[in-house]
Amino acid sequence: MSIEVPLAELPATVERYGFAYVITVSDSGRPHLVAVRPVVSGDELWVSVGRTSLANAAARPEITLVFPPVDDGGFSLVVDATASAGDGSGDLRLAVTWAVLHRPAP
Repeated sequence: MSIEVPLAELPATVERYGFAYVITVSDSGRPHLVAVRPVVSGDELWVSVGRTSLANAAARPEITLVFPPVDDGGFSLVVDATASAGDGSGDLRLAVTWAVLHRPAP
């Protein structure tokens, strides 16, 4: 079972989860994962990443964040977003397009 998260509720939901994995895609199509602590700013999320994630997001800006469950048997939070470079310091600005609480692992 999955439960859509209205974008208006996303800031409070992100606060409960803490950290996430940012998933970008390389030129060869391989996924690249980095653990981050997203910061909510208005209706956007900001994350600090390294050179590889920045380059991947510049070439393919559709990214996904996966927040692992807070509790054993809890839901994961999956967020799709469009990334753009921040101020050049390794930050990505994420315009969220969709969010869902994904069913717990069996």
